[in-house]
Amino acid sequence: MAARSELRRIIRLFHPYRGRLAVVGALVGLSSIVGLASPFMLRGILDDALPHGRTGLLSLLALGMIAVAALTAVFGVWQTYLSTAVGQQVMHDLRTAVYERLQSMPLAFFTATRTGEVQSRIANDIGGMQSTVTSTATSLIANFTSVLAAVVAMFALDWRLTLVSLAMLPVFVWISRRVGSERRRITTQRQRQLASMSAIVEESLSVSGILLGRTMGRSPALVRDFTRESRDLVDLEIRSNMAGRWRQSTIGIVMAAMPAVVYWAAGLTSAAGTPLVSIGTLVAFTTLQAGLLRPAVMLLSTGVEVQSSLALFSRIFEYLDLRPDIAEPAKPVALPAGGVAGAVRFEQVGFAYDPADRDILRDIDIEVPAGTSLAIVGETGSGKTTLGYLVARLYDATAGRVTLDGIDVRDLSFADLSATVGVVSQETYLFHASVADNLRFAKPDATDEELHAAARAARIHDHITGLPNGYDTLVGERGYRFSGGEKQRLAVARAILRNPPILVLDEATSALDTRTEREVQDAIDALSAGRTTITIAHRLSTIRDADQIVVLDRGRVIERGAHAELLARDGSYAALLARDELAVVA
Repeated sequence: MAARSELRRIIRLFHPYRGRLAVVGALVGLSSIVGLASPFMLRGILDDALPHGRTGLLSLLALGMIAVAALTAVFGVWQTYLSTAVGQQVMHDLRTAVYERLQSMPLAFFTATRTGEVQSRIANDIGGMQSTVTSTATSLIANFTSVLAAVVAMFALDWRLTLVSLAMLPVFVWISRRVGSERRRITTQRQRQLASMSAIVEESLSVSGILLGRTMGRSPALVRDFTRESRDLVDLEIRSNMAGRWRQSTIGIVMAAMPAVVYWAAGLTSAAGTPLVSIGTLVAFTTLQAGLLRPAVMLLSTGVEVQSSLALFSRIFEYLDLRPDIAEPAKPVALPAGGVAGAVRFEQVGFAYDPADRDILRDIDIEVPAGTSLAIVGETGSGKTTLGYLVARLYDATAGRVTLDGIDVRDLSFADLSATVGVVSQETYLFHASVADNLRFAKPDATDEELHAAARAARIHDHITGLPNGYDTLVGERGYRFSGGEKQRLAVARAILRNPPILVLDEATSALDTRTEREVQDAIDALSAGRTTITIAHRLSTIRDADQIVVLDRGRVIERGAHAELLARDGSYAALLARDELAVVA
């Protein structure tokens, strides 16, 4: 039942292109019908034109056979173009549908899934089904039409020889079904192995992976791991290519034997004085017999390929069937025409990654007035980053709600939310593109003057102009041509260009040295001016001037207040600050 359901789903992929497929079917049908004329013309040559010396008829029939070949060739080129175009469009639809679905998945999905696995689904799985998608429909139509037309023509020549020829078709069907099931099982294993290899390549051959492997002396071990995975793939590829090969060889033997059986039967009846058929009919029949058996076997082989491709489609459908936990509201609330003020409120907020897991956040109730700053501090694992990410709706609260100017963030469209809330994270991601292109990712229509103004505000303009190609300089894979502080300032410039009224800073200076931290902090201060700012702080020296500070412990707020107030209490915040200052001195 599952296979039938998947087949119906695959067929629906072609539904938008049914008009072009109908043209392909018509061309295939015409080609098959026209092709049937050749055996009959051959019979005319052997039984009539040659024995009776009718050179005019001979010339006409010979030219007819040439015309049939030319016409079928034209039909073949035309239908190949149309079917390939349809198949490639279906593959494009699949690729974009999978990519679009993955773009809508929550952050938790990507933290639990290897990047190489995702890449393998799009590249290896969809790429592996290319030949099936581009040629299967045409092959099915062409071979089915050829088989049907050949059977009709064979009955017209001699019904007794036709029954002999059809007797072996059930055996062909049985063998092909067995081979198809085996191929599908092996294909599933092969694609998993390809995904595992892609993950190893993506992780170990990235800049970070190379640095880690070499500095830890693990490069030989990584080579051994890859070699083992590759060897397993070799075994699966051999099994896939050899699956059912002996059974299919049996089909080849039968195909070769069938014409011999027909000649033998015709020869025996001729020796008995009662010729079963004429020489011309016999040659025409064996020609048609090849036209029956060859497309019949190809039809069954296509069935085998479809079985193998079902494994690939199953893996693609797994991703297409993913349901995002964070969905666009059906009727989003429109933001005020004049923009938002920027007030943020956490109302009895709770969060857990899974209902069966412990709560990461519990009973969080915080109000952040528009234009003020909130700093969130606490031990590692206390829920600081999760709380900040709830504002940008990278996660959804599982209890309570988060509001912007009184509007639940779950009621805002993704476009309005991303324009309202900007995030600068600790790990800055830069594309392998120019500095200008990385900045314009925040605002594609930004002018050069706007880029320069944002970079000046982020204290990075002078460094950029000092590069060999200025703003056109490639940043390198993940921005490895830039230091940590420079990348952070580029991230700040990008956020300035985006110009969001609410800003979430996720430990943006925690990994920097003191001098670089001061430079980045100056850029952040410029960015934060006049905005509602939520800072997830690791170094407490950066948040002394925050309007309010909350201390989290195991997902709960245990202290809140301004720096001086919390310091005077000599509680958890004071202890964290003392430890932080001690670490700086050390």
